[in-house]
Amino acid sequence: MEALTRPGPPPPVGAYAEERGLFRLLQNMLEELLIHKPDDPIQFMIDHLKRNNDDAPRICVLGPPASGKTTVAMWLCKHLDAIRISQETLLFKEILTLTKEAKAYKERKEKIPNALWANLIQERLSNVDCIKQGWILEGFPENQEQAWMLQSSGIIPRHVVALYAPDTVLIERNTGKRLDPFTEEVYHTTFDWPSDPLVQQRLVTPEDLSEHEMSKKLLEYHRNFPGVFQIYQKVLKSINADQPSMDVLSQVLTYVQTRHRSAAPFTPRILFCGPPGSGKSLQAALIAQKYSLVNICCGQLLKEAVADKTKLGELVKPYVDNGYPVPDNLVMRILAERLNALDCMTNGWVLCGFPRDREQGQQLQKSHIIPNRVFFFNLPYESIMERLSQRRIDPVTGERYHTTFRPAPTPEIQARLRQNPRDKEENIQKRVENYYRNVKELEDFYEDAFYVNADQDPHAVFEFIESCIIKPLPYKKIKSL
Repeated sequence: MEALTRPGPPPPVGAYAEERGLFRLLQNMLEELLIHKPDDPIQFMIDHLKRNNDDAPRICVLGPPASGKTTVAMWLCKHLDAIRISQETLLFKEILTLTKEAKAYKERKEKIPNALWANLIQERLSNVDCIKQGWILEGFPENQEQAWMLQSSGIIPRHVVALYAPDTVLIERNTGKRLDPFTEEVYHTTFDWPSDPLVQQRLVTPEDLSEHEMSKKLLEYHRNFPGVFQIYQKVLKSINADQPSMDVLSQVLTYVQTRHRSAAPFTPRILFCGPPGSGKSLQAALIAQKYSLVNICCGQLLKEAVADKTKLGELVKPYVDNGYPVPDNLVMRILAERLNALDCMTNGWVLCGFPRDREQGQQLQKSHIIPNRVFFFNLPYESIMERLSQRRIDPVTGERYHTTFRPAPTPEIQARLRQNPRDKEENIQKRVENYYRNVKELEDFYEDAFYVNADQDPHAVFEFIESCIIKPLPYKKIKSL
């Protein structure tokens, strides 16, 4: 009983936390605390907030030799304005404390120890440019030990891209690789030859492996990759590199711009907008039933207020009885009271019938009623007419029928069916015109909305809506406070 009467948090709290990414921020800070175990956690968190940019990309691009890691990493750096880190940049472009030691191993043709690589990467990523702009690790980690060392140093990628292709394709690619020493871009004599004659002239053959050595490297990669996959499997996406480069780059960019599912609490606040007859009420009922949300139809809510004879209901009654639009300020007061009720705040809600224009949307926002999923239903005019103008109601039972899709079962029922005046063609036309007169500005106001093709089977519509509710929204940088 106590749980039912205990008041919930103020309405703006949940929306504010979601909008500002507070749960993700706290999750990132907790990860840092558990990794570094500082003696003074408070000061550590203050320093972390001052120096870190949690919105910056943190990406690993992995793959066997000749899979296109360099091309992908360089392209991502240009697109995301991030810093590319590779074996070449660490050994020959950076002046780090451990660079000389690592080069000595290279000159002796000995394998550089995993711990040394991890320390080099940690030192480089601690620089201001990597913290502020983010980083792309090309070819790291190479094995499970390196991955564990990077994690223990607090280097945890948000996205790991693993390129793959048949070994025969990779060996063929390796023999045709050419390198531009000025830009470090990689070309191929068969698949990707530059059109600029000046670039063609300065291309050099990289010190790549013979076919035998290439085969050994591929074997080593295949031996090590399962261990790396085991660590990063929740943030790793495998992409086939044996396809046109632009297709590969497009898939990579799409993946690294997505957000992984957050552990933060999520309360659905869903808004359905659409012309009359587009199926908003049906879909709202289906979603509410499956996810135990509060289903709120604005028109029905006003009728309930009148029937319950509340103070607001008495003010609304003259408008409802005479068929006039209820003033926005009255609608907002009734809506705000309902949406701020404990069941809505706890379980979430799905609303249809309001707002109908941009001004009403702004009023919702000012009242701190901010939906986190908005859907616009699209339906051709002919389909709207077909759905609504043929609706009939049985005055005896209240059952609804449709002359085409759900005809009356007996001639007796058919004879007594009546049509709601709202469903006459001239009235439908007015309602549709009114909707389309205002919808463009409303769509601009809700710029992150989803668009639903309502001219299909209701179950297909439901599946699309459900998928949009479940998956995370595309990532956007948090606006400055």
